[in-house]
Amino acid sequence: MRAGTAAPGECVAPLSASAPKLAITTTQHMTDHHLTVNAALTRIPGHRGERFVELFRHGTLSVELYAPRGTDPQQPHTRDEVYVVAQGRGRFLNGGLRHPFGPGDVLFVPAGVVHRFEDFSDDLAVWVFFYGPEGGETSAG
Repeated sequence: MRAGTAAPGECVAPLSASAPKLAITTTQHMTDHHLTVNAALTRIPGHRGERFVELFRHGTLSVELYAPRGTDPQQPHTRDEVYVVAQGRGRFLNGGLRHPFGPGDVLFVPAGVVHRFEDFSDDLAVWVFFYGPEGGETSAG
């Protein structure tokens, strides 16, 4: 995550729970606790060209759908995050490692680590789960 407004195609979440929302402000209260890729995709791109939408927030958890097109301009985030690939294929840079990904894959990125989707298909859509404290959680043990 980084402060400032989101650039087209950028996945940005607030820097802290008390920080003002930096992205789309259309998070809805979920009474049925059910999210679908197709419904979320109808809200992308946002009115400023954002390629993500925050759909749910509970405690430190923020759930987004991210659907970059062309390139992925992400910068390291200040919180840990988990991606679940809903659709699409490509390669994922996570720190110094690159590996292929496809539907159903789960990708973990610790806070502060350089990461991005590369060489991805035009239909890429991933669930993004930001959670925990600023700076990420520490490993037990």
